[in-house]
Amino acid sequence: MKSETMEEHRNNSPSNVSCGVITLSDTKYKDKTENKDTDISGKYIVDKLNEKYEVNSYKIIPDESNELKIAIEEMINSNIDVIFTTGGTGIGSRDITIETVEQLFEKELIGYGELFRAKTYEELGSGAILSRATAGIYKETLIFSMPGSPNAVKLGIAIIFEELRHLTKHLKE
Repeated sequence: MKSETMEEHRNNSPSNVSCGVITLSDTKYKDKTENKDTDISGKYIVDKLNEKYEVNSYKIIPDESNELKIAIEEMINSNIDVIFTTGGTGIGSRDITIETVEQLFEKELIGYGELFRAKTYEELGSGAILSRATAGIYKETLIFSMPGSPNAVKLGIAIIFEELRHLTKHLKE
């Protein structure tokens, strides 16, 4: 069932959405140099977003909470509307993304993580319990955090790709 109000909101959403991408990976970040050639997931996000939106920032950082906070603040200060993080969402000792971004969130978009896990369950079964994908709002900026695997990134982007303009509209109200 389509909602007339939702369709009206989509039609009156901003035409430009500025996006930023942050890949967290100790192995892809070596000697303080970004190795974007090997970042399959980050590159997928950038390429997919550029089909409809504008990617104005793309960084590869180590799995360090302080580095993630700095990268997020830099993107916000550059007027990025939506930040996507990939990697660092697992349950290992170096996986710090979720704990870091959730401390920042002023509001959480719990539906994103719920949908991500439900769709992951459909594809992979009970292994979906390992997914800690999340989303929220910080300083009028949307942040979506998803796992680092290419398949997880494709799923995470597919969930919100058509809604980014709509989400950004509500965020700026």
